Amino acid sequence: MCKRAKIAAVAVILAASAFISGCGLFGKGKEKLDPPQDVTYLKEGEGLETAPEETASDKETAGEEKAGTVMRDLYLIDRNGMVVSQTLPLPASESAAKQALEYLVADGPVAEILPNGFRTVLPADTTVDVDIQDGKAIVDFSEEFASYDAKDEKKILQAVTWTLTQFESVKTVELRMNGHRLNEMPVNGTPISEEGLSRQDGINIDDSEAVDITNTRPMTVYYLSQADDEIYYVPVTRRISNNEQDDVAAVIKELADGPGMLMGLASALTSDVKLIDEPKIEEGVVTLNFNESIMGSEEKKIITDVALQSLVLSLTEQEGIESVSVLVDGKAELANEKGEPLTEPVMRPEKVNAESN
Repeated sequence: MCKRAKIAAVAVILAASAFISGCGLFGKGKEKLDPPQDVTYLKEGEGLETAPEETASDKETAGEEKAGTVMRDLYLIDRNGMVVSQTLPLPASESAAKQALEYLVADGPVAEILPNGFRTVLPADTTVDVDIQDGKAIVDFSEEFASYDAKDEKKILQAVTWTLTQFESVKTVELRMNGHRLNEMPVNGTPISEEGLSRQDGINIDDSEAVDITNTRPMTVYYLSQADDEIYYVPVTRRISNNEQDDVAAVIKELADGPGMLMGLASALTSDVKLIDEPKIEEGVVTLNFNESIMGSEEKKIITDVALQSLVLSLTEQEGIESVSVLVDGKAELANEKGEPLTEPVMRPEKVNAESN
């Protein structure tokens, strides 16, 4: 499927989704959304040229290194109000985590590379220091931090947390302002756990369908959105009933059911996509056996790139899953849109929402 046709197809899905929700039509990748399994990360204090050893991923980004830049995930707010990663080129820096947050500041250095339809999350003139100790990033903001709009409060928490936890050395985040620890956010009072912020707290949280939140658990899946002519993936944390025993099956169900009333989002899976066997997880590989509805083309037995990406991104959010193997009626006969047979499990991509060439 060519890029133009793919964009048109997704645009139709998104437009239909928006129409159904009554929202009308809308217009306009740590080295990725979650720590990749096959990429070397730079820890705070390490520059590009001081990385301990070269990996296959290093070779792939050799051109970027020669140009003095490195691709980083910056979590920004899109035109629908969702917190979304955009993988952008930043100058090589020995303080990578601090630099990433500085690129979240309005009217700061990100202004020249900010994608259309996206905005930053931190108030203008905010300065920041970052100290990483034993897996925790201690972030100290200047007093300008407290001038944000109250409606952005939770989005700021999510954007800062997910931007920093792209680095392998960061598991949790502690926030301070003028040297004083924040137990709650300064504008609208959102509480901050003593244990710190982490990806387990979720992103773009949707609990609209959870009748009894105490009997649910969080699960993050990836839907589709579009800005101008670019399709991108949006992580959404939903509440799953504890009656759902299988996390993998629950992910597939959420993707097939779609994003519901969330504005500007669509699923890459249709509602008739079903698993015909229980998922199997062995040595980090989850094997999924679908009905034929998973195929974008029955004649050529192709799975669309967006469907495959959504599956891989969503499932590798689950602990213990590193790659995904897709079968149809028990047979490994699928190919990607380039016609390449999917004979090996698919790993999470290094960069998720990188600008297309």
